[in-house]
Amino acid sequence: MSFSIAGKTAIVTGGASGVGLAIGRHFSDAGANVMFADMDEKRLAEELGEQADDSNIRFFAGDLREKLTIANLLSATLDAFDQVDILINGARQVIPSDPLDTDDDSVRTLLNQNLMPALRLSQAVAKRMIKQAGDNDEGPAGSIINLSSIAARRTHPDLMAYSVSTAALDQMTRSLAVAFAPKRIRVNSIALGSVMSASLQSTLKENRGFRDDIEKHTPLARIAAPNELTETAQFLASDAAGFITGQILTIDGGRTLLDPVAAPAH
Repeated sequence: MSFSIAGKTAIVTGGASGVGLAIGRHFSDAGANVMFADMDEKRLAEELGEQADDSNIRFFAGDLREKLTIANLLSATLDAFDQVDILINGARQVIPSDPLDTDDDSVRTLLNQNLMPALRLSQAVAKRMIKQAGDNDEGPAGSIINLSSIAARRTHPDLMAYSVSTAALDQMTRSLAVAFAPKRIRVNSIALGSVMSASLQSTLKENRGFRDDIEKHTPLARIAAPNELTETAQFLASDAAGFITGQILTIDGGRTLLDPVAAPAH
């Protein structure tokens, strides 16, 4: 069975940069219709403006923490492509936190940023997938893929809020996988190690020793490029992964095989 996603329609959040942008571009090259979604309208236009309105590429700018924005994103996707078969919840934010600071609201902030939009969009898209399937009780109805982090399983005080939000995202993946399975919608997660995302690029500029620290604690001794995740996402989105659901697939260069508690997972 091939990994084909040709003719399917995907929504990719966090699509203006980094992993989300790489996955969206790879999917469009593989023949899928792709709606790139992100808060950064300027970056979306810079990256995709010349390609937008082509046969299989569109972009949507908005704050997915707002329920109305989620409804508008789904509506825009259906207006453009008539269907939605794949959802990539790729929008993530990383901020430092201080567990001893009682005024630190970073846990709430990152749950609202990294978890709730993914949950609400998954629910909205799943309803559409169920409607599309109609009375057909054979074959797949859709695939949802969440981009998580190995921070969900690591311990570092400065990243407590991020770790909590990604751990919640992993549990959401498992819960929705069970809930959506009777409707033939699969839900999986990709737990990323150190990938050259926009946020990591910013961190490396501010802390030049951070790259050495990451590479020292990664058996493959490097930071992954965003395009190294794209074919994994395509596999999970394709019918070739038709019996895979509720799984947290780790792509981290071997990082979680080691156990240095002091080494932050990013």
